[in-house]
Amino acid sequence: MNTLRLIFCLCVLQFCALTAHSQGTDVKLTVESYTVPAKDAGIELYVRNKRPADMKTFAPERTLLYVHGATYPSETAFDLELGGFSWMDYIAGRGYDVYLLDLRGYGRSTRPAEMDQPAKDNGPIVKGETAVRDIEAVVEHILQRRGIEKLNLLGWSWGTTTMGSYAAQNPQRVNKLVLYAPVWLRKEPLKLPPGPLPAYRTVTREAAKQRWLNGVPADKQKDLIPAGWFEAWVDATFATDPAGAKQSPPVLRAPNGVIDDIQNFWAAGKPKYDPSKITAPTLIIHADWDQDTPAYMSQALFPLLTNAAYKRYIVIGEGTHTVIMEKNRIQLFKETQLFLDE
Repeated sequence: MNTLRLIFCLCVLQFCALTAHSQGTDVKLTVESYTVPAKDAGIELYVRNKRPADMKTFAPERTLLYVHGATYPSETAFDLELGGFSWMDYIAGRGYDVYLLDLRGYGRSTRPAEMDQPAKDNGPIVKGETAVRDIEAVVEHILQRRGIEKLNLLGWSWGTTTMGSYAAQNPQRVNKLVLYAPVWLRKEPLKLPPGPLPAYRTVTREAAKQRWLNGVPADKQKDLIPAGWFEAWVDATFATDPAGAKQSPPVLRAPNGVIDDIQNFWAAGKPKYDPSKITAPTLIIHADWDQDTPAYMSQALFPLLTNAAYKRYIVIGEGTHTVIMEKNRIQLFKETQLFLDE
Protein backbone atom coordinates (compact mmCIF):
# COMPACT_ATOMS: atom_id res chain seq x y z
CA MET A 1 0.00 0.00 0.00
CA ASN A 2 1.55 3.30 -1.08
CA THR A 3 0.01 6.43 0.37
CA LEU A 4 0.85 10.04 -0.51
CA ARG A 5 -0.65 12.43 2.01
CA LEU A 6 -0.02 16.14 1.87
CA ILE A 7 -0.79 18.14 5.00
CA PHE A 8 -0.79 21.82 4.84
CA CYS A 9 -1.75 23.83 7.71
CA LEU A 10 24.52 -0.20 31.40
CA CYS A 11 26.76 1.58 33.24
CA VAL A 12 25.50 4.54 35.28
CA LEU A 13 21.77 4.25 35.91
CA GLN A 14 19.56 7.12 36.94
CA PHE A 15 15.95 6.33 37.77
CA CYS A 16 13.06 8.74 38.12
CA ALA A 17 9.36 9.01 37.35
CA LEU A 18 7.27 11.77 35.85
CA THR A 19 3.83 12.38 34.48
CA ALA A 20 3.46 13.12 30.77
CA HIS A 21 0.82 15.74 30.08
CA SER A 22 0.90 15.09 26.36
CA GLN A 23 -2.13 16.30 24.43
CA GLY A 24 -4.66 14.87 26.86
CA THR A 25 -2.56 11.91 27.97
CA ASP A 26 -1.79 11.79 31.69
CA VAL A 27 0.55 8.83 32.13
CA LYS A 28 3.22 8.32 34.78
CA LEU A 29 6.53 7.54 33.07
CA THR A 30 9.64 5.78 34.31
CA VAL A 31 12.90 7.35 33.09
CA GLU A 32 16.36 5.80 32.96
CA SER A 33 19.58 7.43 31.74
CA TYR A 34 22.73 5.32 31.35
CA THR A 35 25.50 4.36 28.95
CA VAL A 36 26.02 1.32 26.74
CA PRO A 37 29.48 0.14 25.62
CA ALA A 38 30.13 0.70 21.94
CA LYS A 39 31.69 -1.97 19.76
CA ASP A 40 34.99 -0.10 20.06
CA ALA A 41 36.84 -0.19 23.39
CA GLY A 42 36.72 2.96 25.49
CA ILE A 43 33.56 4.41 23.92
CA GLU A 44 30.37 4.72 25.97
CA LEU A 45 27.07 5.62 24.28
CA TYR A 46 24.52 7.68 26.17
CA VAL A 47 21.01 6.21 26.17
CA ARG A 48 17.78 7.43 27.75
CA ASN A 49 14.65 5.31 28.16
CA LYS A 50 11.10 6.42 28.93
CA ARG A 51 8.12 4.13 29.30
CA PRO A 52 4.84 3.94 31.21
CA ALA A 53 5.59 3.19 34.87
CA ASP A 54 3.17 0.26 34.85
CA MET A 55 4.56 -1.35 31.68
CA LYS A 56 5.42 -4.97 32.50
CA THR A 57 5.62 -6.63 29.09
CA PHE A 58 7.52 -5.49 26.02
CA ALA A 59 6.83 -6.04 22.33
CA PRO A 60 8.55 -5.06 19.06
CA GLU A 61 5.66 -2.90 17.87
CA ARG A 62 5.76 -0.90 21.11
CA THR A 63 9.53 -0.34 21.27
CA LEU A 64 11.27 2.57 19.55
CA LEU A 65 14.81 3.94 19.21
CA TYR A 66 15.53 7.52 18.09
CA VAL A 67 18.82 8.90 16.74
CA HIS A 68 19.79 12.49 16.00
CA GLY A 69 21.20 14.33 12.98
CA ALA A 70 24.55 15.78 12.01
CA THR A 71 25.12 18.49 14.58
CA TYR A 72 22.99 18.31 17.73
CA PRO A 73 22.43 15.51 20.27
CA SER A 74 19.23 13.53 20.71
CA GLU A 75 18.00 14.55 24.14
CA THR A 76 17.80 18.31 23.55
CA ALA A 77 15.37 17.90 20.66
CA PHE A 78 13.61 14.57 21.18
CA ASP A 79 13.26 14.92 24.95
CA LEU A 80 13.21 18.69 25.52
CA GLU A 81 10.04 19.69 27.35
CA LEU A 82 8.33 22.42 25.33
CA GLY A 83 4.75 23.41 26.02
CA GLY A 84 4.65 20.87 28.83
CA PHE A 85 5.96 17.77 27.05
CA SER A 86 8.59 16.38 24.66
CA TRP A 87 8.18 14.15 21.61
CA MET A 88 9.64 11.35 23.73
CA ASP A 89 6.93 11.98 26.34
CA TYR A 90 4.28 11.99 23.63
CA ILE A 91 5.25 8.54 22.32
CA ALA A 92 5.96 6.96 25.71
CA GLY A 93 2.69 8.32 27.07
CA ARG A 94 0.87 6.30 24.44
CA GLY A 95 2.19 2.99 25.68
CA TYR A 96 5.66 2.78 24.12
CA ASP A 97 9.06 1.78 25.46
CA VAL A 98 11.09 4.65 23.96
CA TYR A 99 14.87 5.12 23.72
CA LEU A 100 17.14 7.87 22.46
CA LEU A 101 20.80 7.52 21.54
CA ASP A 102 23.68 9.98 21.31
CA LEU A 103 26.32 8.74 18.88
CA ARG A 104 29.96 9.02 19.94
CA GLY A 105 31.12 12.63 19.75
CA TYR A 106 27.67 13.99 20.54
CA GLY A 107 25.85 14.96 23.71
CA ARG A 108 26.71 12.86 26.75
CA SER A 109 28.43 10.04 24.85
CA THR A 110 32.21 9.63 24.78
CA ARG A 111 33.96 12.22 22.66
CA PRO A 112 36.76 10.69 20.56
CA ALA A 113 40.29 11.72 21.55
CA GLU A 114 40.57 13.84 18.37
CA MET A 115 38.06 16.27 19.88
CA ASP A 116 40.55 17.10 22.64
CA GLN A 117 43.00 18.32 20.00
CA PRO A 118 42.85 21.21 17.53
CA ALA A 119 40.38 20.28 14.79
CA LYS A 120 42.95 20.75 12.02
CA ASP A 121 45.28 18.13 13.52
CA ASN A 122 43.10 15.21 12.39
CA GLY A 123 40.82 14.18 9.56
CA PRO A 124 37.02 13.93 9.88
CA ILE A 125 35.74 11.63 12.62
CA VAL A 126 32.51 9.63 13.17
CA LYS A 127 31.61 8.76 9.60
CA GLY A 128 28.45 6.89 8.67
CA GLU A 129 29.95 3.43 9.16
CA THR A 130 30.97 4.31 12.71
CA ALA A 131 27.52 5.74 13.47
CA VAL A 132 25.84 2.57 12.20
CA ARG A 133 28.07 0.48 14.49
CA ASP A 134 26.94 2.61 17.42
CA ILE A 135 23.30 2.11 16.45
CA GLU A 136 23.92 -1.63 16.13
CA ALA A 137 25.39 -1.76 19.65
CA VAL A 138 22.39 -0.01 21.17
CA VAL A 139 19.82 -2.00 19.17
CA GLU A 140 21.44 -5.23 20.36
CA HIS A 141 21.32 -3.92 23.92
CA ILE A 142 17.61 -3.06 23.72
CA LEU A 143 16.63 -6.35 22.08
CA GLN A 144 18.51 -8.34 24.71
CA ARG A 145 17.23 -6.19 27.56
CA ARG A 146 13.59 -6.59 26.53
CA GLY A 147 13.75 -10.11 25.11
CA ILE A 148 12.42 -9.04 21.70
CA GLU A 149 13.64 -9.69 18.16
CA LYS A 150 12.96 -6.34 16.45
CA LEU A 151 11.95 -2.73 17.17
CA ASN A 152 10.89 0.54 15.54
CA LEU A 153 13.54 3.02 14.37
CA LEU A 154 13.19 6.82 14.07
CA GLY A 155 15.91 8.98 12.54
CA TRP A 156 16.12 12.72 11.93
CA SER A 157 18.20 14.24 9.10
CA TRP A 158 21.61 12.50 9.03
CA GLY A 159 19.95 10.03 11.36
CA THR A 160 17.81 8.90 8.42
CA THR A 161 20.95 7.76 6.57
CA THR A 162 22.33 5.89 9.57
CA MET A 163 18.95 4.33 10.45
CA GLY A 164 18.30 3.64 6.77
CA SER A 165 21.67 1.93 6.48
CA TYR A 166 21.00 -0.17 9.57
CA ALA A 167 17.53 -1.11 8.32
CA ALA A 168 18.92 -2.12 4.93
CA GLN A 169 21.64 -4.25 6.52
CA ASN A 170 19.42 -5.77 9.23
CA PRO A 171 15.86 -6.00 7.88
CA GLN A 172 14.99 -8.77 10.34
CA ARG A 173 15.58 -6.38 13.25
CA VAL A 174 13.29 -3.55 12.13
CA ASN A 175 9.55 -3.49 12.76
CA LYS A 176 8.85 -0.01 11.31
CA LEU A 177 11.10 2.78 10.06
CA VAL A 178 10.43 6.53 10.34
CA LEU A 179 12.60 8.87 8.26
CA TYR A 180 12.04 12.45 9.43
CA ALA A 181 13.64 15.02 7.06
CA PRO A 182 15.51 12.36 5.08
CA VAL A 183 18.84 12.93 3.38
CA TRP A 184 19.26 11.70 -0.18
CA LEU A 185 21.39 12.66 -3.20
CA ARG A 186 22.16 16.38 -3.35
CA LYS A 187 21.65 18.51 -6.44
CA GLU A 188 23.98 21.22 -5.13
CA PRO A 189 27.67 20.86 -4.18
CA LEU A 190 28.71 21.53 -0.62
CA LYS A 191 30.22 24.96 0.06
CA LEU A 192 33.29 24.20 2.16
CA PRO A 193 36.38 26.24 3.07
CA PRO A 194 39.50 25.34 1.07
CA GLY A 195 41.91 22.79 2.46
CA PRO A 196 41.56 19.42 4.22
CA LEU A 197 38.38 18.75 6.18
CA PRO A 198 39.18 18.92 9.92
CA ALA A 199 38.12 16.41 12.57
CA TYR A 200 35.20 18.48 13.82
CA ARG A 201 33.48 21.83 13.36
CA THR A 202 32.11 24.45 15.73
CA VAL A 203 28.70 26.15 15.71
CA THR A 204 27.75 29.38 17.50
CA ARG A 205 24.32 30.17 18.89
CA GLU A 206 23.82 32.86 16.26
CA ALA A 207 24.69 30.45 13.44
CA ALA A 208 22.27 27.89 14.86
CA LYS A 209 19.41 30.42 14.79
CA GLN A 210 20.27 31.61 11.29
CA ARG A 211 20.36 28.07 9.95
CA TRP A 212 17.04 27.26 11.64
CA LEU A 213 15.23 30.15 9.91
CA ASN A 214 16.83 29.65 6.50
CA GLY A 215 14.11 29.55 3.84
CA VAL A 216 11.31 30.85 6.09
CA PRO A 217 9.42 33.84 4.59
CA ALA A 218 10.27 37.01 6.48
CA ASP A 219 6.67 37.62 7.51
CA LYS A 220 6.42 34.11 9.00
CA GLN A 221 9.63 34.02 11.06
CA LYS A 222 8.28 35.81 14.12
CA ASP A 223 5.56 33.26 14.85
CA LEU A 224 7.33 30.10 13.73
CA ILE A 225 9.04 29.29 17.04
CA PRO A 226 6.91 29.87 20.17
CA ALA A 227 8.38 32.34 22.65
CA GLY A 228 11.25 30.94 24.68
CA TRP A 229 11.55 27.67 22.78
CA PHE A 230 14.71 28.51 20.85
CA GLU A 231 16.39 29.79 24.00
CA ALA A 232 15.44 26.65 25.93
CA TRP A 233 16.82 24.45 23.16
CA VAL A 234 20.04 26.35 22.56
CA ASP A 235 20.83 26.56 26.29
CA ALA A 236 20.25 22.82 26.78
CA THR A 237 22.16 21.88 23.63
CA PHE A 238 25.27 23.98 24.23
CA ALA A 239 25.37 22.77 27.84
CA THR A 240 26.11 19.24 26.54
CA ASP A 241 29.55 20.44 25.36
CA PRO A 242 31.36 21.90 28.40
CA ALA A 243 34.63 22.30 26.48
CA GLY A 244 32.94 24.27 23.72
CA ALA A 245 31.05 26.36 26.27
CA LYS A 246 34.38 27.64 27.65
CA GLN A 247 35.33 29.22 24.33
CA SER A 248 34.57 32.85 23.52
CA PRO A 249 32.03 33.04 22.07
CA PRO A 250 30.63 29.70 23.31
CA VAL A 251 30.39 27.01 20.63
CA LEU A 252 29.10 23.51 20.15
CA ARG A 253 31.56 21.03 18.62
CA ALA A 254 30.29 18.41 16.15
CA PRO A 255 32.21 15.63 14.36
CA ASN A 256 32.87 16.15 10.65
CA GLY A 257 32.42 12.55 9.52
CA VAL A 258 28.95 13.47 8.28
CA ILE A 259 30.38 16.31 6.18
CA ASP A 260 32.88 13.90 4.64
CA ASP A 261 30.02 11.51 3.84
CA ILE A 262 27.99 14.27 2.20
CA GLN A 263 30.93 15.49 0.14
CA ASN A 264 32.09 12.07 -1.06
CA PHE A 265 28.75 10.28 -1.36
CA TRP A 266 25.50 12.25 -1.21
CA ALA A 267 26.86 15.23 -3.18
CA ALA A 268 28.74 12.92 -5.55
CA GLY A 269 25.69 10.91 -6.66
CA LYS A 270 26.62 7.83 -4.59
CA PRO A 271 24.06 6.62 -2.01
CA LYS A 272 25.46 5.10 1.17
CA TYR A 273 22.70 2.47 1.37
CA ASP A 274 20.27 0.68 -0.92
CA PRO A 275 16.62 1.56 -0.08
CA SER A 276 15.38 -1.55 -1.90
CA LYS A 277 16.88 -3.66 0.89
CA ILE A 278 14.55 -2.07 3.45
CA THR A 279 11.57 -4.36 4.03
CA ALA A 280 9.92 -2.71 7.04
CA PRO A 281 6.92 -0.39 6.64
CA THR A 282 8.46 3.05 6.13
CA LEU A 283 7.26 6.60 6.75
CA ILE A 284 8.92 9.59 5.08
CA ILE A 285 7.92 12.88 6.67
CA HIS A 286 9.29 16.39 6.19
CA ALA A 287 8.25 20.05 6.27
CA ASP A 288 7.85 22.28 3.25
CA TRP A 289 10.31 25.03 4.29
CA ASP A 290 13.11 22.53 4.95
CA GLN A 291 16.27 23.86 3.27
CA ASP A 292 18.65 21.28 4.79
CA THR A 293 16.90 18.29 3.22
CA PRO A 294 14.68 19.79 0.49
CA ALA A 295 11.58 18.06 -0.83
CA TYR A 296 13.37 16.70 -3.90
CA MET A 297 15.33 14.36 -1.62
CA SER A 298 12.22 12.76 -0.14
CA GLN A 299 10.59 12.62 -3.56
CA ALA A 300 13.61 10.80 -5.00
CA LEU A 301 13.91 8.38 -2.09
CA PHE A 302 10.25 7.39 -1.82
CA PRO A 303 9.97 5.37 -5.09
CA LEU A 304 13.23 3.54 -4.30
CA LEU A 305 11.63 1.83 -1.28
CA THR A 306 10.50 -0.95 -3.60
CA ASN A 307 10.47 -3.74 -1.01
CA ALA A 308 9.03 -1.94 2.00
CA ALA A 309 5.95 -3.74 3.25
CA TYR A 310 4.19 -0.43 2.71
CA LYS A 311 5.28 3.18 2.63
CA ARG A 312 3.87 6.63 3.26
CA TYR A 313 5.03 10.15 2.36
CA ILE A 314 3.80 13.15 4.37
CA VAL A 315 4.51 16.86 3.98
CA ILE A 316 3.87 19.31 6.83
CA GLY A 317 3.08 22.89 5.89
CA GLU A 318 4.79 25.92 7.46
CA GLY A 319 7.66 24.06 9.02
CA THR A 320 11.43 23.82 8.66
CA HIS A 321 14.03 21.13 9.13
CA THR A 322 13.44 21.70 12.85
CA VAL A 323 9.63 21.44 12.84
CA ILE A 324 10.09 19.11 15.84
CA MET A 325 10.39 22.30 17.95
CA GLU A 326 8.04 24.68 16.10
CA LYS A 327 4.40 25.70 16.29
CA ASN A 328 3.31 22.87 13.96
CA ARG A 329 5.25 20.13 15.72
CA ILE A 330 2.06 18.37 16.82
CA GLN A 331 1.39 17.47 13.18
CA LEU A 332 4.76 15.68 13.10
CA PHE A 333 3.92 13.91 16.35
CA LYS A 334 0.40 12.86 15.35
CA GLU A 335 1.25 11.60 11.87
CA THR A 336 4.21 9.61 13.17
CA GLN A 337 2.08 8.19 15.97
CA LEU A 338 -0.64 7.17 13.54
CA PHE A 339 1.95 5.28 11.49
CA LEU A 340 3.40 3.56 14.57
CA ASP A 341 0.03 2.66 16.09
CA GLU A 342 -1.75 1.15 13.11
